[in-house]
Formats: sequence, structure tokens, C-alpha cells
Amino acid sequence: MSEVADSMPQNNYGANSIQVLEGLEAVRKRPAMYIGDISEKGLHHLVYETVDNSIDEALAGYCTHIEVTIGEDNSITVVDNGRGIPVDMHPKEHKSALEVVMTVLHAGGKFDKGSYKVSGGLHGVGVSCVNALSKHMTSQVYRNGKIYQQEYEKGKPLYDVKEVGTTDKTGTRQQFWPDDTIFTTTIYKYEILANRMRELAFLNAGITITLTDLRPDEEGKTRTETFYSKDGLREFVRYVDGNRTHLFDDVIYINTEKQGTPIEIAVMYNDGYSENIHSYVNNINTIEGGTHLQGFRMALTRTLKKYADDNCKRDLEKLEKNHIEISGEDFREGLTAVISIKVAEPQFEGQTKTKLGNSEVAGAVQQAVGEALAYYLEEHPTEAQRIVGKVILAATARVAARKARETVQRKSPLAGGGLPGKLADCSSKDPAESELFLVEGDSAGGSAKQGRDRKFQAILPLRGKILNVEKVMRHRVYESDAIRDIYTALGVHVGTKDDPDALDTSSLRYHKIIIMTDADVDGSHIDTLIMTFFFRFMREVIEQGCLYIATPPLYLVKKGNKQQYCWTEQQRQQAIEELGGTSDKNLKVQRYKGLGEMNPEQLWDTTMNPENRTLRQVTIENAAAADYTFSMLMGDDVPPRREFIEKNAKYANIDA
Repeated sequence: MSEVADSMPQNNYGANSIQVLEGLEAVRKRPAMYIGDISEKGLHHLVYETVDNSIDEALAGYCTHIEVTIGEDNSITVVDNGRGIPVDMHPKEHKSALEVVMTVLHAGGKFDKGSYKVSGGLHGVGVSCVNALSKHMTSQVYRNGKIYQQEYEKGKPLYDVKEVGTTDKTGTRQQFWPDDTIFTTTIYKYEILANRMRELAFLNAGITITLTDLRPDEEGKTRTETFYSKDGLREFVRYVDGNRTHLFDDVIYINTEKQGTPIEIAVMYNDGYSENIHSYVNNINTIEGGTHLQGFRMALTRTLKKYADDNCKRDLEKLEKNHIEISGEDFREGLTAVISIKVAEPQFEGQTKTKLGNSEVAGAVQQAVGEALAYYLEEHPTEAQRIVGKVILAATARVAARKARETVQRKSPLAGGGLPGKLADCSSKDPAESELFLVEGDSAGGSAKQGRDRKFQAILPLRGKILNVEKVMRHRVYESDAIRDIYTALGVHVGTKDDPDALDTSSLRYHKIIIMTDADVDGSHIDTLIMTFFFRFMREVIEQGCLYIATPPLYLVKKGNKQQYCWTEQQRQQAIEELGGTSDKNLKVQRYKGLGEMNPEQLWDTTMNPENRTLRQVTIENAAAADYTFSMLMGDDVPPRREFIEKNAKYANIDA
């Protein structure tokens, strides 16, 4: 026994093993617990938390203007014209209230319902969390005719709050520099911030939000954009639905309060086949829905069904003769809606804590929508008839879609239907290490199959351009050979008891799904078609971080035994200068017009080898902005699509 005991490690687990993290150390130790992650998403979340404080002042009626500035050094400055954070001594903490707000978690006026009836901020950690994750932060308060200031390093004050000047303004100015020892990137993206500021302006009518980027672009220009909405959600739903053809031009608008809950909803109907509902609680995008969305759907179904039963009996009898029964999703096909409610004590749940759980909210929203929608339908019989006609068409198409879905399910490998014939599968059965490349055409598919690592890389060549799902009815999507091959290869299950179009990804066979197309305009078009399909029919795959885009090179510059692959025109010029030296003699520049022009070794080295390749992960930072973008890119309206391509494409033949 003694010999065994001597060989065992000493167990020194005692009181001194218990680590107590003081102040904001817990945030720095486990930042992902507080802001989601430490990559691009978490980086931008710092701005949202800071701006939320200013929005809270606006909701309380004390702030009308918020200025957000990206500095040349990637610092962020947020200035508002609210009341300014209090600076007097905190009775319990015995230090300035400003210091308490900036250095103590869960400290702030939003917990005192006398100060704020409702407040934003997803995690309730606020600006103190931003301070903890910044290598430096400067806080200034304009209050009582004076300017007060305190600076911090990694959340710790450098000095006591002090007066640094006088002013006739009120408000708060926060400037911070994200800590590059914590974040994997500290480069802010203008468009991500612009989407959120636009969203906040729509959600809070009457507030002016200015976003300025002081980092000069390639032409040396800076950028400023002002977001302001007079009509709030009415403008928001028109923006989201702006690239679709409407059944009628009216916005069905609800702005009321039920059971102490302020409720604002805007609804439009279009001739499309998707349901596009964007829901918010206290300005937070509840991407997983919740009780407010449940109440909305129940009221919509119940009210429209009652109207149809009372006013469209002949049309409903035709459906009954064909054994077709209208269901809830039929009432939501072609529907675009924005739901915004304010809840004093929100209870969030779900995988990402963005699902509202307050049970009382469902009844409040249901009552509000039921009353307002019934009134609208009675007062607008022409529009009501168009909605019912759309619903009847949707019910008929749903039956066809169900039959098409059943065909997809029968072909699922889990149902014994086998895998698509053209799929070159990998030998690994571990989804976490397995990759599926979606490749355009047989030629590129052949190179990819020969160049891949068979252990963990699978190849699925797609037959021609994938269907534009924005323009076709749902059953056409499930009838498409290319799309059925994707469903079958992925092994996912479509449809649940509650939602026939819901996707069950528990049996997903690959955790990396990589779109690999030619590096030209046609390739970009196919990328967009595939991404649109995933966004509309497999959004869960995107939300789980499983969808990527490969980046094959555009050029190969070669001289003798030396060669360089180039992904941009700038890299090509640089390679020519480096390899060519004083002569362009014996220098060869090859422009890859397609993946099929690359031999398997080249494709592996540049695009498929995990050690060398660059993958772009497809994310949904803002569902409303993504909805607008996909409907614009895949819709019939040419001018906005042309403008988008000119603005964003690295290479673009606009006439193509």
C-alpha cells in the first residue's frame, strides 16, 4: 500500500485552491461567457453594448442623437446627448457612480425601474464588460455644466473621476480600444455596424444615429452615414420587403399596449413563397423567436381563418373537394413582418439566449394582433380578398411540396435510400472532421475528386446552376435534382410535427460544407444561388457555423522554377515585379478561368489543403439585412443589384 501511495501525485486541493476573481477579472478570464465569442462577432458586440446604454437613454426620453465613430486606429467612440452617467458618490460603494458603472458587473440604472422602464443589452453586463475587454478606455460625462473623466486599462481605473473642463452640453462619451491579446481580430467592419445602427434607427423612431469611419479607403476618403426613421417599423418592413412585388402597397401597422406590454408590429404581403418574420424584444433580435412570435402566429392564423370562413366560403369549398385543408403556414407564405415589443423583465432562453420565454407576452401579442387585423380586414375588403387568395394558392402548393419532400426523405441515406450517385464520399464517419465540397460541374468535380484527401473530404458535383429559390414555389425546390442531392448527401431530416419545413441537423454528416466555384462572375452567381438556398431552407446550417466558401486563386505567375499564386490584381502585379525583376522575359501569367483548368495538385495546394487554404465562413450577423440582400440579389429589380455588385465585387463584368 505504501509503495502505491508514494507513486500517486500529491492531492493539495484545499481552500487555497479556490480562486476568487476580483472585479472584472472574470470577464477577461472567460470573455465568451459574456459576449458570445472573441472573434469578429464578439468584437462588434462591444459596440452594441456601448450603444445600448445610449438607446436606454433614448427609450427613457432623454436622448435624441447618438454618434458612433470608428477611429483610424480601430478604436470606437460613442457619444450621446442624454443625461450623462451620474458622477456623485455611490452610497454603498463609496466611489463615484461613474466608476461603479464602468468597473462593476451588473451595475447601472437599468436595474432600477424608476430610471429605465425597459432596457436593451442582451446579457445585462453593459459597458463594464466593454471596459474589461479593452486595453484602454476613456469615459467622459457632460453633466452639471462640467466635463468629468476617468480612464482605464483592462478595466482598472488609472485615477479617480475628475473634472477636466466645462460644457453647456449633457451626455456621455465613451472611447475604447479592444484588447488584441483577447480578440482574434480587432478590425471593425463598417457594414456590420451600419446594419445594426440602421436596425436600431428603425426600431426607435425619431432617434438620429450617425456612423463615421475615419479609416481612409483606397481613394483616401472617409465615410459617414446617418440613420433616422420617422415612421419606425413601417419604414423597416418596407426596407426589408423593398425588393419584392407586393400583393398591395399597404403596411398593416399595429402600435398599442396590452397588459402593460408595448407592442409594435408592421406587416406586408408579397407574391413570394417565403415567410420572413423579424422579431425584437427591447431592441434585441430574438432570432430563435419565443412567446411574442407564438402569439403573433396564433392571432394571424385565427383571424384570417375566421375572415375566410365568413367571407370566402365558395373558395374554401373547392379546397375541401380536393381534400386540402388550410394550415397555419399557408397564412404566412409571402408574409414579411417586423415585431417589436418592450418587456420590463425579459426572460431569455434557447441555445443563444435569444428566445423570449415570458408566458404572459403570448396573450398580449395575440390580443393586439387579433383586434387590429380583424379591423383592417373588415375595412379593406379588396386587400383581404388578395390575402385569402394567396393563402388558398399556398395551401394547394403545400400539398405538392409535401409529396416532393417525402421523395427527398425516401432518398435519405438514413432511410436506406443511399447516397447520390455522383457523391465521392470520405472514409471518415466523424462529422466533426468531415468536409463536403459542393462543386460546379463535372470537370471541376473531377479535379477535386483527384486532388482531395479521401479520409475527410467528400465531393459533390452539382449539375448546372442551382435553382433560384427566391422565384419558385416550395415544391419546385424539393423537385430539383441538385437540391435533392444536397439534402441526401447531408443526411438531414426535413419537417417536424409542428413545422413541415423545419430542418433537423442532428444527423448532419459533415460539419464543414464548402461551396467551391470558379473565381469569376458566374462563379459568384452560383455562390449566391447556393447561399440563398441555405439561407431560405437550411438556415440552421449557417447558424451552426457549418457553411463556407472556398477561395481559389485567380492567377499563377511563373518564371523558371519559381511560381506564385495570386488571389487579387494587386498580388498579381506584386508577383510580376518580384519574379520578373528588371525583365518580363520568360515570365508566364496564367489566368484561371475555371477550377477545371487547375490540375488536382494545384487545386489541393491552393484551395483544399487545410494548411494553405483560406475559407470564408458564411454568417448571419443581421437577419433583416440578410433578408433584404438575398431578395435583392435574387429578385427581378436590376438597378439595386447592379449597384451592389459595383460596390462589393472584387471582379465584376456588370454587363454579364
